[in-house]
Amino acid sequence: MSKQVQTLTLTKNLNSQNALEFQRNIAKIVETKAEVVLIDCQHITFLDSRGLGYLVLAFKNLQKAGIKMVLCSLNEQVRMIFELTSIDEIFEIFATQDDFHRELVNKT
Repeated sequence: MSKQVQTLTLTKNLNSQNALEFQRNIAKIVETKAEVVLIDCQHITFLDSRGLGYLVLAFKNLQKAGIKMVLCSLNEQVRMIFELTSIDEIFEIFATQDDFHRELVNKT
């Protein structure tokens, strides 16, 4: 049985200017009863502490709803921020969407 996956592609840097839109998208995903949310970060070139906070908040809200959140396509600078703050230990991170889907198929 395959898992219900929703993909959310972030098309711009996550900051206070677009946080409300991000939070609305997360709320819509909760309503879909997805089992897994894949956040594609390929367009994020910079992530400040607020952006990081929004991701952690989304992770917690999704976790409360019983939904697993994973990330993919982090650029080197964003990945370094995750490593320096040890946030990479919280999130499951895949190099690409294809890598995520391959792993998902192998687990089912």
